[in-house]
Amino acid sequence: MPGEPRMHDHAIAFTTPPGAPRQRRWLLSPPGRIAIFVAWLVGLMVMLRFGFLALGMGQGTPILQQNLAQFVARALVPLAAYLILVKLVERRALIELAPRSLLPQGLLGALGGLLLFSAVVAVLWLVGSYHVSAFQPHAPWLGALLVVGLGAGIGEEIVFRGVLFRIVEEGLGTWWALGISALLFGAIHAANPGATLWSSAAIAIEAGLLFGMVYHVTRSLPVCMGLHAAWNFAQGTIYGIPVSGTAADGWLVSTRSGPDWLTGGAFGAEASVVALALCTLGTTGLLVVARRRGSIVPPVWRRR
Repeated sequence: MPGEPRMHDHAIAFTTPPGAPRQRRWLLSPPGRIAIFVAWLVGLMVMLRFGFLALGMGQGTPILQQNLAQFVARALVPLAAYLILVKLVERRALIELAPRSLLPQGLLGALGGLLLFSAVVAVLWLVGSYHVSAFQPHAPWLGALLVVGLGAGIGEEIVFRGVLFRIVEEGLGTWWALGISALLFGAIHAANPGATLWSSAAIAIEAGLLFGMVYHVTRSLPVCMGLHAAWNFAQGTIYGIPVSGTAADGWLVSTRSGPDWLTGGAFGAEASVVALALCTLGTTGLLVVARRRGSIVPPVWRRR
């Protein structure tokens, strides 16, 4: 069936049908599908913005409603644009985001994200850099879960792994997909509070490469979403560390001492060499798995 993956396509979810008419073949090409997704994403965002204005939402809106609105914008709008891409353009089963796998695979990823960031904090504590001064049981966790956790985890993984990594891998292969998606993932964090060239590079290496390889090995967006969401939630709400430069109000009231290369400075522990080292170790392990499986996708011109 045109557009369906074959065994020698290394688990690629979609390939451009070679027999399609020229105009449709361009629309179904990797650049065409990325452009279609971006157009729908922007269009839906504009519609949502007008909808919020029509409902009278503004600075005086209760904080929970603002958090829900941000969740819709960050997570549900990219999800809607992705469903349009897969169902109406690629016309295939949503194998990487199958409903029956959402909960088990999402929880598996969340457990991995919690353990991974807890390991970062454990190392910082062992070297005398992470300090807890108080416990704050009434920290506002729900808003953080909706916006910084699920909102960022779902939306960013759809954009960077579901669209960018997956579609670039189809055309240029795994190595280019990893490099391009990681560089852009680091770049979007460059404007965050406290960001530096180093913090953007750290995000690109530790998260961009790691999340890309998690998707490559599992072919599961829920695993990536759970990992991403739990990493953010653990960092800010559990351990009280800024999340990509955004101040956190966590259950643990904490401080970090030492040089910025160790603590991550104002940007948070994501800019720490500890996070960089542990995530790079995880990425290396996944690369070994991929090489042993033979799942690294070559560029389209080198595939039979």
